[in-house]
Amino acid sequence: MRRVAVILTGALALSLAACGAKRDLRPADGRSLPVAPYGAVETPGPTDLTTPPIDARPKRGDQTLTQSEDRPADPFDLPPTR
Repeated sequence: MRRVAVILTGALALSLAACGAKRDLRPADGRSLPVAPYGAVETPGPTDLTTPPIDARPKRGDQTLTQSEDRPADPFDLPPTR
């Protein structure tokens, strides 16, 4: 029984992995791309619309903290009031 469950799980995983189609993006039939944004020279294509801007993909900071540093005083760190 366990062997059958493992085989079925593997078959399900392979079938789900193979169901994605890779092809160029294009608008659905009868539809067009969105209009050009205000101030843009031309209408952006599918690649331009699906590529995230650089600030959406920040670089990872791998710099490790080598020594403790005191934080500067925060004038807005006030105790709660009633």
